[in-house]
Amino acid sequence: MRTIVLFLLLANLTFFTYTRLDATSEGEAVRLVEQVQPEKIKLLTPQQVAALGPGKLAALADVCLEWGPLTETDRTRALADLEPLGLGKLLTSRKTETTTSYWVYLPPATSRTEADRRVAELRSRGLADVAVVDAGPQRNAVSLGLFQTEDAANTRLADALKLGVANARSGPRQQVITNTVFVIRDPQSQVVAKVRELVSAYPGTEAKVGNCDKA
Repeated sequence: MRTIVLFLLLANLTFFTYTRLDATSEGEAVRLVEQVQPEKIKLLTPQQVAALGPGKLAALADVCLEWGPLTETDRTRALADLEPLGLGKLLTSRKTETTTSYWVYLPPATSRTEADRRVAELRSRGLADVAVVDAGPQRNAVSLGLFQTEDAANTRLADALKLGVANARSGPRQQVITNTVFVIRDPQSQVVAKVRELVSAYPGTEAKVGNCDKA
């Protein structure tokens, strides 16, 4: 009789343990079903990422802010403007070729000596990114900048006129030049805001947020 009682007790304990383990297994399965909801996962295009606004960018992975194109002179100045942000290794750059459509210039001088004198005068007035044209029909003209858009060229022309460069003018000019684009990985909202503020000080540039280039 005692043996039967012990057998029944052991059977009850085994059954209890099995049911508890099974319930735990089912509970874990239920939690997994509740947690994993693939229908709610959505991949965003670069355009959709950009539309999220700077406030949500820090929470996203593999997001980059690109600013450019910048001339060599503007590149040096832009680096100084970005330095207070302490970007470190988050800031990289890449070269890009741009076909310009407009330029701001002074008409050809009578000689190279005269053209060099004009360049020195322009630099003394605070105009950077100026150079003498060495060849072609515009030889000895002085370039005040090459731009992709007419609006950017007109902005540069207005700045030159304000500095007293009365004979400056703008016009179409096709030329391929190499510029720099800054790339900032995982930008914080304050970084995005600062770069967008800087765009207005660098005519012809733009700031774009999207997926980082895998190349």
